[in-house]
Amino acid sequence: MRAPLNGIRIVEFEGIGPGPLAGRMLADMGAEVTVIVRPDAGALEGKLGSSGESPMRRGKRAVGLNLKDTVHRALAMDLVAQADALLEGNRPGVMERLGLGPADCAQRNRKLVYGRMTGWGQDGPLAQVAGHDLNYVALTGLLALSAHRGERPIVPPTVVGDAAGALGL
Repeated sequence: MRAPLNGIRIVEFEGIGPGPLAGRMLADMGAEVTVIVRPDAGALEGKLGSSGESPMRRGKRAVGLNLKDTVHRALAMDLVAQADALLEGNRPGVMERLGLGPADCAQRNRKLVYGRMTGWGQDGPLAQVAGHDLNYVALTGLLALSAHRGERPIVPPTVVGDAAGALGL
């Protein structure tokens, strides 16, 4: 049987949280996902204390590009020009400063679906603050569900906020 997203091309810009999970779900459904990673492959996983291949990269093709380099940015834009969708989770303004924001990408690929997932949106009082799963779960009140009666909540064993974000993305 043919996978439902067979033939769909996704460009994912490396990150943590909901973006990579969304990319993984799309890859699991047959999309061709190319994740643009920092040139020192594995650096992000190393900082997060992981060893070996990240399960969030399963089914994806990794391409190492230094997006601060003009030539590498052009290579990234070449990938975007051939894609159906793009996933990124940087803080507001980062992709625009790199020349890879929605308006820049639309000039090269009018059909592109630009998927953007930030912790607190593109503007507002928390827009420039890093977002983390535990923050989302706590601020929405979901963390209270992990508490036993009369006790403080515990850190949930799953990333429910990131998973919900990935599903929404």
